[in-house]
Amino acid sequence: MIFKETSDGASEEEYDRRRRAQWLAGEARADGVARRDMLRLLAAAGAAGAVSSLGAPRANAAAPAAAGIVKPLPADRFTIRGTNAETKFEALAQTAHLTPASHFFVRNHTATPRLDPKRWSLKIWGDGLRGGGSRQFTLTDLKRLPSTTRTAFVECAGNGRSFFTTQQGQPASGTAWTLGAIGNARWRGVRLSEVLRRAGVSRHAVDVMPSGLDADYITDDGTNLGRVRRPLPLAKAMDDVILAYEMNGAPLPADHGYPVRLLVPAWVGIASIKWVGDIEVSSQPLFSPWNTQFYRLFGESYPEEGSAPLTHQTLKSAFELPWNASLAASTTHHLTGRSWSAKGAITRVDISTDAGTTWHPARLKDTPHRATWTRWTTPWHPRTPGPTTILARATDTTGHTQPEATVHNSQGYLFDAVVRHVVRVV
Repeated sequence: MIFKETSDGASEEEYDRRRRAQWLAGEARADGVARRDMLRLLAAAGAAGAVSSLGAPRANAAAPAAAGIVKPLPADRFTIRGTNAETKFEALAQTAHLTPASHFFVRNHTATPRLDPKRWSLKIWGDGLRGGGSRQFTLTDLKRLPSTTRTAFVECAGNGRSFFTTQQGQPASGTAWTLGAIGNARWRGVRLSEVLRRAGVSRHAVDVMPSGLDADYITDDGTNLGRVRRPLPLAKAMDDVILAYEMNGAPLPADHGYPVRLLVPAWVGIASIKWVGDIEVSSQPLFSPWNTQFYRLFGESYPEEGSAPLTHQTLKSAFELPWNASLAASTTHHLTGRSWSAKGAITRVDISTDAGTTWHPARLKDTPHRATWTRWTTPWHPRTPGPTTILARATDTTGHTQPEATVHNSQGYLFDAVVRHVVRVV
């Protein structure tokens, strides 16, 4: 049996457009949520400013720590945002190319579960398997299979959301991330394709749907959307997706998916399901709230029913510097930062220290690769005291350069414009 394995964004977007049309026509199954509720929620998501249902959740389990997160969240590293913790980018200045677990952002829909690895198993099931039925894999089983390692970032689709409002004057609902909803790590695990083949994936399979083991997500209006889950096309699942059990050479920390999580390189973070417990393999297209109500683009520039579900992340740059930082005049400062792209390797980063009037190239510190970030540095010797705006603008191997502004969407996803970083020369 041969699967077409592809990382081509155009193919993935066509897949999603086709699946969206099937769902709207009633030809696809939205497992676990009544269709009438999905239609109501979808209509609400398309209304301007009506997407607050991804706000504070009502978890059916008590949070084990502040914000439902297990690891320490020191104020010099993180900004707490409800059930989430955003990394302060200046805290990365003393870190290497990989983000330590101690600095890695946390995106939780409810709270971090504490799972016993000895009792954990992964269930593969569905009518997309030969003969139906199911197959169970323990953590020991997965570790006996051939392993693979991949360095890749995980980034929330809403990273940079706050700049729609602060830079473009356009409201966007959801967690008000700046640029710290991203982390880059070396992940080790087993290819999902290896596990699916051993489970008996059939030529009739079209979608796989991983589900997490965190608590059910309940919206503000009391609708129970069940466990976090989001389908993948089989071509993507059989390509570069990993069932990861290590992060930076150590077992996954609890907040980052222990004992096993999905890693879907270059795709929006919601695809990389944490604490994965089962994977449905289906001969029918599958849908969940996380690719119908959420993680699609709604707004004046998009169809009334919304865009296709989001797949790839986009292109961004960030300074490793606090907002409104004070920098001494008549002193040479070495400005540092990171740029990243989901679709290509970074080829160039240009810096402006005068609000975009002039630009000069930064020096790249890493060998660029797709789906990881590239560190850079540039010297700056400011002479005139007062406020100024510094900018970083990246270009990747696809030819995409960060724009001055991003097309608005009501849920604030995929902000990729150049960020205006205000500093004060003193």
